[in-house]
Amino acid sequence: MRSSIIIPIAAGALAALPAIGHHSEAGYDSESVAAFEGTVTHYGWRNPHVYITVEATAESGETVEWLVETGATPIMARSGWTPQSLAPGDVVSVRGHPDKRAGKYGVILLSLTKEDGTVLAQVHGATEPPDAVATSLAGVWRGVPASIGSFGRALNSTPLTAAGEAARASYDYMADMRAAECIAPQSPRIITSNVLYLSEIEIGDDIVFIRSEYLDAVRAVYMDGRGHPEDVEPTPQGHSIGRWEDGALVVDTVAFAEQQSVNGQGVPSSPQKHTIERYALSDDGRRLTIDVFLEDPVYLAEPFSGTLEWQYSPTLSFHSYNCDPEISSIFLQ
Repeated sequence: MRSSIIIPIAAGALAALPAIGHHSEAGYDSESVAAFEGTVTHYGWRNPHVYITVEATAESGETVEWLVETGATPIMARSGWTPQSLAPGDVVSVRGHPDKRAGKYGVILLSLTKEDGTVLAQVHGATEPPDAVATSLAGVWRGVPASIGSFGRALNSTPLTAAGEAARASYDYMADMRAAECIAPQSPRIITSNVLYLSEIEIGDDIVFIRSEYLDAVRAVYMDGRGHPEDVEPTPQGHSIGRWEDGALVVDTVAFAEQQSVNGQGVPSSPQKHTIERYALSDDGRRLTIDVFLEDPVYLAEPFSGTLEWQYSPTLSFHSYNCDPEISSIFLQ
């Protein structure tokens, strides 16, 4: 059985590797690749991540068990995986970015090759046929990666207050990530999560639901003319009211619960946070343009405004997440 090896990656070669984007990705060294061959001892088809354990021989000659982290079941299903893709006893070759923590035998998956030559990986950004045209905001949508990347970079560059700077400096990804507790992030982070996970909009007479596959987040937008209650209890997704403006949906949200790393990387939210989002269908019906206004005077020195896009994706199946807290906490161990 081949020993495991860890290979540093030349900077120019990084672009050739498949993109990954998990809530625990920050715990892995994206500039190195670990490669090993071994025998599958466990394959768990559960969320927030499908985990595989592989028994292999370390460089020292000892037998070790590698923990292989992949995406959530919706991502893996769209990448061609099933609950039957692997079984204990399968001999596999694995490539992945290694755990940053010394002495940990763990990787986040790049590719897995079975004995019969089958290569399993993750596919992001499935292409929709050119005739996928929406007539309203209703339906299934996925993020346009380039627009979401630009949005994220702009948000991370927003000037911070002293409290915001201190929070970012002290942020501990592994200790503070709420996804490890199966708690969905709030806006705007939840609307950028569909670069990997799908979103779905359901339009009713007096209410609009905006759902995300990621951690089964549901946002209820009240369209009956009500205002925000004065004594509303803060929640992860806040309290949203909406209105129609020339065919676009305008969503105003307050009463966000405090949450880590949702106003940019490492920047938390406060109860004073306020967002306004405008969802407008493109003229050709293929995309939604989402304009986001965000203010949080506790952590942001000035309001942020940005734009991102979703693509209409009616042929992709929207999956339930059903996060398992026990599985979610594995990567923290």
